[in-house]
This record gives sequence, C-alpha cells and structure tokens, in this order.
Amino acid sequence: MAAIGENSKPEYSARIVQARAYDYEWPRQAPVANGLHTYATSDVSVVEIRTDIGITGYGVGRPRVGEREMRREFLSRLIGADATMTEAIWESLWSPKMSGRRGNETRALSSIDIALWDIKAKMAGLPLYRLLGGYRQRIPIYIAGGYYGKGKGLKELQAEFAQYAALGARAVKMKVGAVPIPEDLKRIAAVRQVIGDDIELLIDANCAYRYFEAISLSKQAEEYRVYWFEEPVQPDDYEGFAKIAAATAIPIAAGENEYTKHGFRDLIKTQAVAVLNPDVRYLGGVTEFMKVAAMAQAHGLDICPHGEQQAHLHVLAAIPNARLLEYYPQQIDPMAGKCFLYTPALNADGSVTVPEVPGAGLDPDFDALAPYQL
Repeated sequence: MAAIGENSKPEYSARIVQARAYDYEWPRQAPVANGLHTYATSDVSVVEIRTDIGITGYGVGRPRVGEREMRREFLSRLIGADATMTEAIWESLWSPKMSGRRGNETRALSSIDIALWDIKAKMAGLPLYRLLGGYRQRIPIYIAGGYYGKGKGLKELQAEFAQYAALGARAVKMKVGAVPIPEDLKRIAAVRQVIGDDIELLIDANCAYRYFEAISLSKQAEEYRVYWFEEPVQPDDYEGFAKIAAATAIPIAAGENEYTKHGFRDLIKTQAVAVLNPDVRYLGGVTEFMKVAAMAQAHGLDICPHGEQQAHLHVLAAIPNARLLEYYPQQIDPMAGKCFLYTPALNADGSVTVPEVPGAGLDPDFDALAPYQL
C-alpha cells in the first residue's frame, strides 16, 4: 500500500512537521446535571498540526481518559504525512481490529481530522464552509440549558429561560429524566409558560428512560408543543426508538453518541429518528460528518449537531439540511465564547453569522485558556 500522500504533487502538498494536543479543564459556576450525569467542570482539547508550508491547523476534542491517549498515539504517526490527504489519513488511523470501532479512538481521530480540514481551508484561503460547498452564512441556534441543580426550583428554571428568550433565542432546550415524570411535566409546563408560544421548546433525556417511560412522558408532554424529544433511550436501543416514535407525535432526535457513517446508516434504517445529532468531535471529524449529512439529506432528515457550537459552524453552513445549531451560554459554561479567536456573537434574530476567515474558525485563544491547562 502506498504511503500516505506519496503521490501528491509537491506544489499542492503540506507535509506535517509537528503534531500535538493541549488539554484544558475549568470549573463551572455550579455543578449541573442531566438525566443521568452531573458535571462540575467543562473542558476542551486543542489539536495543533504544523506543516512545512507555514500553515497550522487546529482541531478540537475532549481531554478524557482514553481519548487523550489514543490522540497522542495517532498524532505520533502523522509526521511526514501530507495533511491534504484527509481520506488517506482517516483510513490509515481508523482500524476496528487494532483501535476499536466506536468511542475514544474515533473521538481522537475526529479531532485530528478537523485540524487537517482547517489546514486545507487555510491553504485555499477560504472559510471551511465555502470549501465544503457553501450553503448559508447565518445559522439559527437553540440555547441549551434547563439542567438540574441544587436548589433550582420552577421559579429559578423560569428565570433562566426568560434570560434566553431575552437574548433573542427562537428555540431552547431543557433536560428531563432525573426526576419522576410528573415533576418533569411540571418543569416542561413552567418553561412553556415563560417562553410563550413563539419559541420552540426541545427536551433532552440523555438516555435516561426505558422506552415505556419515554412514551409516557412524551404523550403527556404533547400538549406543551414539544419540538423534539432527544435521546429518550440508550443509543443502541433502536427498537425503543421505533416504539416511541410510533406512540407519540413528538419527533425523536438522536445521534450524539453515534459513530461513523456506519452507525448513522443503522440509525437511519430504524425510520424512527426525525432529527440527527452528530457531533463532529465524536463521529469521525469533518470527513465523516459530511458523509452523514449527505445520507441524511437523501433520506429527508435534518442535521442538528450536538455540542460545542464553534466546532459546528462551518459544517452546518456547508449543508442544505441543517436546521439548528446547539448554543451554550455562559450561564452553563463560563468559557463559552472565550476559547477561540473568531467567535460570532448571537444575532438579534436568534442566529449566528459564520466568521469569514480562512479555515475552520477554531484558532484557539491560548491566553484565555492558559490558566486551565492540564
């Protein structure tokens, strides 16, 4: 088999001369909880890949045990490779037998793939979304919040969502699944009351339910005009997704814990999920994200990615079937909007404008991140 990129024309190549990652973690103002997990901190890993033509690419991942070690191993293999040969590099690193099919190894690969596409876009002198095809310059967002917290009752929940509405959000998301269903229904009703009828309301269980519990909640929540029900059951419970979708009018959203085009192929086959939530940092980077987006488009499905808004700006702006960008405010993450140099502000109409700078827009603000380096 030919070496990675050995047939590239020299004038088009960008040989990798250095590849490393920086890991950061910082405390939240207070711990937050979803249906299954509690988070006291937030984090990011920044991949930095330098080339022999003076262009540096940046990607993002998470500094979690396993992902960090796999990333370090993968980065060590890149020296001398042609950064423009993204398909070849992806295939050389993704090895189910040697590394694994899903999880930390694919997340590590994702962060590297994002950095390689950043290099390619910078070489072309184009924002990444234009290089990938270019479809829109503004993306509507939803603000993700509504976590559980100590001492957080209905009044505090309503005050939180009143803030989001005041920011201009036309859609908001809240957590369910950590308390009994009757209590969550009161929380849903309270949020709908404060945001009114003109703002879309999304709910997210983070896999907390069995399928019959999710059906019970969703049928009772229909009166509150819920826009979608995200991850009602565990990601491999395809039968559960199908049973829930057949029992309720609320569309099902899923996919943040799905990996590669193969996983999304199987999820799409269920015909139960109306909205796909791929995370470019998890499923296999830009290379896989664009393939999944095309598959979704062919099946009439929308893409609404999970997680870090900055990582998804350009891939969403490049595709016609993007619906919403997940957006975290500083109330949830104190470093939101501070980690990167080219972070767009929230527009008055509840959208963000993609930065017109060459690359993926992920050049980190190392000065702001420095106090939190691991």
